Amino acid sequence: MTQLKELTQQGLWTNNPALVQLLGLCPLLAVTATVTNALGLGLATMFVLIGSNITVSLVRDYVPKEIRIPVFVMVIATFVTVIQLLINAYLFELYQALGIFIPLIVTNCAIIGRAEAYASKNPWHWSAFDGLMMGLGFTAVLLLLGGIREVIGNGTLFAGAELLLGEWAVHLRIDVFTVDYPLLLAILPPGAFIVMGFIIALKNLIDHYREQRAQQPDKVVTRARVTAQ
Repeated sequence: MTQLKELTQQGLWTNNPALVQLLGLCPLLAVTATVTNALGLGLATMFVLIGSNITVSLVRDYVPKEIRIPVFVMVIATFVTVIQLLINAYLFELYQALGIFIPLIVTNCAIIGRAEAYASKNPWHWSAFDGLMMGLGFTAVLLLLGGIREVIGNGTLFAGAELLLGEWAVHLRIDVFTVDYPLLLAILPPGAFIVMGFIIALKNLIDHYREQRAQQPDKVVTRARVTAQ
């Protein structure tokens, strides 16, 4: 139970691949103009993380140390190819929106890093959970970044959700406010850098506040008891 809690905290907050390790920034900043794109890329990355972690953990005793990195990259590339073909076959419009950033998951240092640092040294079930938590942490940052940029840039939320979830998801679109022209700074990559900077600053502020709270000694309250003579 302790290890589950530690892996959860590491993936979602303490060692978040996007906020702390600053890995995978290329797709993170490029495709998060909408929540739909962010969720699509996040789920694809999570699938690759879980699949590659499990596979690397299962074959770790059979791969010579000299060639472990090329083998890990080959495993990751296999899962990326699978998810790319699935999105191309069943979510073609989303595939067009994400473009080159789906195959670029192969070069995501967060995935290679977890395969080398954790999956190659631990059993498959812990590696699968580690991949799930790291994927959830990465996806959460994608969604937050995509939501902020979409609202500021277009005044909408969940626009184009039908590309990922089907025609019924058209009704998920929320018009927060009406804009005559999109705010290009929020939609383009420079806006992503600015918003990402504020998110990282907020996380650091929260960590600093929690650290200060933890260092404060507990206040001891002394109560006097008065008894009648």
